[in-house]
Amino acid sequence: MEQQRSRETALGVLKTVALIVAICWTSAAGAQGYPAKPIRILIGFPAGSTVDILARPVALRMTELLGQQVVVDNRAGATGIIANELVVKAPADGYMLLATPGSSLTTSPHMHARMTFDVLRDLAPVVQIGAFPLVLFVHPSVPAKSARELIDLARARPGVLTFGSAGFGSGLHLAGELFKSMAAIDIVHVPYKGGPPAVTDIMGGRIDMMFYTLAVVQQHIKSGRLRALAMSGLTRDPLMPQLPTITEAGLPGFEFTGWHGILAPAATPKDIIAKLNATVVGILGTPAIKEFWASQGMGFASDNSPAQFAARFRADYEKSGRLIKAAGLKPE
Repeated sequence: MEQQRSRETALGVLKTVALIVAICWTSAAGAQGYPAKPIRILIGFPAGSTVDILARPVALRMTELLGQQVVVDNRAGATGIIANELVVKAPADGYMLLATPGSSLTTSPHMHARMTFDVLRDLAPVVQIGAFPLVLFVHPSVPAKSARELIDLARARPGVLTFGSAGFGSGLHLAGELFKSMAAIDIVHVPYKGGPPAVTDIMGGRIDMMFYTLAVVQQHIKSGRLRALAMSGLTRDPLMPQLPTITEAGLPGFEFTGWHGILAPAATPKDIIAKLNATVVGILGTPAIKEFWASQGMGFASDNSPAQFAARFRADYEKSGRLIKAAGLKPE
């Protein structure tokens, strides 16, 4: 009897070891064989938006390095939530990814009352592809030459001046609300389906002001179609070093910066995420991409691992929740 029990125990141990080996072999084989078909990167914003401008050259280079077509698919609407949900519900096999501004994940969920998924639980951060401040600008007809003058003008005209954004709950919306709250002014939010349409309406004189990525609007600023007032970071931007920060311009402590990143469904195998991360980090380190990113006012995280990205994601999600509560904004 004792001998039989020992034999059964030994067989059980062997089966367990065999199972572990099989799992490890399958995981390694999966990473080695990935990708075996085209990859789609969904973007919840229109063509020409900042995340779209960044994702396309990365996707092109990924196609070359991975040996499979990497296709960018724009699914604009609901401040990115439409694309986010499609990726959350996709098979967790690495063939559908999400490229998004951080605000679509850290701000928008706090502003929508009927969310069907949890961004922290249902998405796996893969790699951060850019970090950036925003520029505050106005239509030239607005009689303000600085952020300080804009605050004084808004206080003199409560409820009259308007600010555009990429949609209710977007980072651009929250930047405006933070400015409104800290400056103690009454300005009216006008949401759009993406940043480019809002910029078009500012240039047409239909709205007054906006926060947006400097690289996207710098040509309009240089041509005089828009007037830049200040930057939202704590330091001046190399693209326009003459522009003061909002803190320098008279609103101490104001800071609002963002990021763009690539994510996958939460259950995506870690080896696939590691392969994608290594591929994109390598792309970001090439001279051509570095030069293009600098022209777009983009920086990089010094540690660009999935773990680092996940930590930044969670910290910004919690920070946005606090800002939204302090500003008295209610989910819609």
